[in-house]
Amino acid sequence: MSKQQLSTFGNETDATTLLEQSMLADEDLVAEVVDIDSELESSICRKLDWRLLPALSMMYLFNSLDKSNLGNAKTDGIDIDLGFTGNQYNLLLSVFYIPYVLFALPLTLVGKQYGVTRVLPALMFGFGLMSVISSACQNWASLMAVRWFLGMFESGFFPLVIYYLTTFYRRGELARRLAVFYAASNVASAFSGLLAFGVFQIQNSRLEGWRWLFIIEGICTVLAAIGAAFFLPRDVSSARFLTSEERSLAFIRIQRDSSAVVNEPLKIQVCLGVPLQSVTLFLPQIVERLGYSTIKTNLYTVAPNATGALALLILAFASDRYRLRFPFIAIGFALPVIGFITYLSITDVAAHVNEAYFACFLMTAGTAAPSVLLSTWFSNNIPSEGQRAALVGVGVPLANLMGLVSSNIFRDQDKPQYVLALIVTTGFGTVGAIVSALIGMWMRFDNSRRENKQNTWVRGQVATMALGEGPVHPGFRWFL
Repeated sequence: MSKQQLSTFGNETDATTLLEQSMLADEDLVAEVVDIDSELESSICRKLDWRLLPALSMMYLFNSLDKSNLGNAKTDGIDIDLGFTGNQYNLLLSVFYIPYVLFALPLTLVGKQYGVTRVLPALMFGFGLMSVISSACQNWASLMAVRWFLGMFESGFFPLVIYYLTTFYRRGELARRLAVFYAASNVASAFSGLLAFGVFQIQNSRLEGWRWLFIIEGICTVLAAIGAAFFLPRDVSSARFLTSEERSLAFIRIQRDSSAVVNEPLKIQVCLGVPLQSVTLFLPQIVERLGYSTIKTNLYTVAPNATGALALLILAFASDRYRLRFPFIAIGFALPVIGFITYLSITDVAAHVNEAYFACFLMTAGTAAPSVLLSTWFSNNIPSEGQRAALVGVGVPLANLMGLVSSNIFRDQDKPQYVLALIVTTGFGTVGAIVSALIGMWMRFDNSRRENKQNTWVRGQVATMALGEGPVHPGFRWFL
C-alpha cells in the first residue's frame, strides 16, 4: 500500500479494514510511516491537545463541582437547614459511592458500544440536572435520593474519558494529557471555594446560599453538556479538524503504540481511594479547624487545591519524560502521608496555624497524581480495546469505592482533630506507596529477565502488535 493511499483513507475508506490490509501487505509499514512523519505526528498531537483537552477538562471541572459541592454546602449550614441528625451527613456522602461502583462498568461498556461522544454528554446532562434538583430538597430523605442518582450519572464519566483518550494518544503521551485533564478536579475544588465564597455572601434572598450554589453549578453543567455533544470528535478517523494525511497517521500510530490495561495496579486503587476521597470530601472541614469563618474557610481551600494541580502536572510530565510510572506514583502517595502525619501531630492548632495550613498543601500535593498515573499505568500494557474499557470501568470505581471509607471515618464526634480518620488515611497512603514501588520493581526485574532470555534490550519501546498476547508472549515488556 502506498503512502498516497494511506493519506486518503480518513474520508474514503473504512480505517480499520484498510489498516488490516496494509498490515498484511507490509508489516513494516506502520513503523515506516511513524518514523518518516515525526513532524506531522507532532502537529497531530498539538491539534488533538487543543481540541480534546480543554473540552474534557471543562467537563471534568463541572463533574468535580457537582460531586464535591456538598462539602461547601455544609459550611453554609445545609445540615441545619434540612435537619440532619447523627451521622446523616456521612450517609449522604456514602450513598453516592454505591451506584458509582455498581453502574461504572455497565455505563463504560455502553459508552464503548454506542460511542463515548454520545454517552459522555448524556451522563453530564444527568449529573448537572441532579445538582439543580438538589437545590429543591427540603429534607434529608429527598437529598439522599438525589445523591443516589448523582452517583449513578457520574459513575461512567471518568472511566469513559480515560478510555476515550487512549484511542487518540500513544502510551508515552498519555500521562501528561490525563494530568491536564485531571488537574481540572483541583481547579474545580479551588473554584468551588471561590464560588462558594461569593455565593454565600448573597444577602436578602429567599433562598439559602447553598441552594444558589447547587443551582448555579448545575445549570452551568447542563449547558456545557449540550455544547460537548457537538464538539467532541468520535475518533481520529472522523476528526475533521485534521487533514486526510493527519487522520491516516493518527490512526496508524495508535495501532503501533496504543494504551492498555495491566492487572496489578488495580489492587493499588484501594489504597489510592482513601487519601484521595478524604481530601476531596473533607478539606473544607479540615481547614475549618484552623478557626476561620464559613466564608474564609471556603476561600482558604483555594490555594491548597491550586498547589495540588501544579504538583500533579509536574509529576505527570516527569513521568512521561522519563517513561516511568511507579516512582512518581510512590511519590504521589508519600506527599499526602507526610501532610496527614504533620497535621495529626499538631494538637494546638491555634498556636501553630501556619504549620497546620502547610500540612493542607502537602495533603493536596500528592492525592491526584497516583490517580492519574495509575490510570495511565494500567492503560499502558495490553492493547485490547474491550479489556481496556472493561478494566478501566472496574479500576476507577474501585478507587472511588473507598469513598465509603472516607465518608464514614470523618465523624462529627471526632472533630476537630479527626484523629481516627487521619490515622486510617495515613495507613492507606503508606501501603499504596510501598505496593506501587514493589510492583514497579517486580516489573523491572521481569523485563530484565525477558531481555536476558532473548538477548535483546528494547528499552520499553514495544509496538502494540507485539503486546497482543500479553505477558505470555516472550516479546512482551511491561511499561514501568
